[in-house]
Amino acid sequence: MEGGGRPSAAQAVLLAASTAITALLYSIYRQKARVARGLEGARKVRLDGDLRAVLLEAPGRCVPYAVIEGVVRSVKDTLSSQFVENCKGVVQRLTLQEHKMVWNRTTHLWNDYEKIIHQRTSTTPFDLVPAEDGASVTVRVMKPLDAAELGLETVYEKFHPSVQSFTDVIGHYISGERPKGIQETEQMLKVGTALTGVGELVLDNATIKLQPPKQGMPYYLSSLDFESLLQKQESSVRFWKLLTVVFGFATCAVLFFLLRKQYRHHRERQHLRQMQEEFRQAQERLTGTEGGEALKNACVVCLSSTKSCVFLECGHVCSCHECYQALPTPKKCPICRQGITRVVPLYNS
Repeated sequence: MEGGGRPSAAQAVLLAASTAITALLYSIYRQKARVARGLEGARKVRLDGDLRAVLLEAPGRCVPYAVIEGVVRSVKDTLSSQFVENCKGVVQRLTLQEHKMVWNRTTHLWNDYEKIIHQRTSTTPFDLVPAEDGASVTVRVMKPLDAAELGLETVYEKFHPSVQSFTDVIGHYISGERPKGIQETEQMLKVGTALTGVGELVLDNATIKLQPPKQGMPYYLSSLDFESLLQKQESSVRFWKLLTVVFGFATCAVLFFLLRKQYRHHRERQHLRQMQEEFRQAQERLTGTEGGEALKNACVVCLSSTKSCVFLECGHVCSCHECYQALPTPKKCPICRQGITRVVPLYNS
């Protein structure tokens, strides 16, 4: 605490930072909890012959947030893997990722660093169809790349280490960057993959479409089943809730510490004012009853009784008998701090 009982700059910064972090974590927790509640309340729709009738009965031929499970089937052409034979899909993502070591001048350690230097994603229109063969109903999946969780499978992955000469190694140590190599990855949403779609289900003319919802809820195209997807979101909610509670307790602890310091400082100032008031009243009492002579002859210790002792060998007359008795052993004169060998009573006539 600084003078006047105000918290120091470091304490104020600590309280502000912990409060801001708690508020941020609480905001994320509220958002995650809202998503989990929305996902739990989503309408589960079966991909069968009754789906069209369900949408015809729904307001606006639309289910705002629906869960539907099916198997991926391409509408026209499919995308072929560039590295794996007979691997076809409807979404293909090629990624080149650079791996290198970077020298940290603070910790004096080499740290791993990864950076995506190129990524290309290709899509082709596809439907969700029932797992059973021969079903005629299909659901067209719109804007698959907007999905919060897109179940892509890694079909190819290879690391190409960098080739370095001796001069390259010396230059890398001087520059503080040591290339390790390039990782090449291909991910695909393959034909025949079972998907769980969560979004807006709408009947547009004769086509049933699954598209991103309009009320701000997330859009899912996950390879997990619905129960697993829901458990994953609930686990995320519990994690953020725990973080919020921990930082909330930390913020309360900092606030309690500062308030306790403030209260103790207030009590000390109140006690000091009380002592000053008692001293002032004692002075007024002595001055008012016997005038200046009474204050002049008052005991220097208690200021309420008159001087009644002569301390030898120093000869000072400064204390009443009660205050002399209360002096710690070995007894010393309150004026000159010389040892008291004997005391002679003083009688005023």
